[in-house]
Amino acid sequence: MATQPTFYSMTGSSGQGRRERPAGGLAAVRAERDLCRLRAIPFEDVYFYCKKIDNSRLVREADPRARGACWSTIAVAFAALALLTGVLAPSAANTLAQSKLEGLRTEERRLVDERRSLQVQEAELTSPARLERYAVERDLAPAAPNQMVRLNGKSDRAVAMVKK
Repeated sequence: MATQPTFYSMTGSSGQGRRERPAGGLAAVRAERDLCRLRAIPFEDVYFYCKKIDNSRLVREADPRARGACWSTIAVAFAALALLTGVLAPSAANTLAQSKLEGLRTEERRLVDERRSLQVQEAELTSPARLERYAVERDLAPAAPNQMVRLNGKSDRAVAMVKK
């Protein structure tokens, strides 16, 4: 498609009526026409048409190699995952074991402190001076020598048994 100035220059009319040709012949006429002439637009003779295409009835044909490539990719991904798990699992297990060990150490420190405090409390409660004060407060008399029964650490469990 030509632009309007190009069309008029090709037909020889300028749209304002005919002018007289200047003296000097054909070269002078071309020079006068070239002053008003526009440059051509690139690809102005190219036309684009929009054609509606219906591909709804087309069915893609299965590619047998694509299925194999898919399964190969899945296998490689699982192998990489297994390798990554094998590499990272020991360090993760080590971290969990260290955490558990630190928790056990903390619990051991707490239990040792509790045992010490209980030993101090037991020593205070079983001290002879405290027992004497307790006996005086309750008006208890000291035991006679024949009332005392001493137990050995190696008993035959006769003391703990109930006789009927």
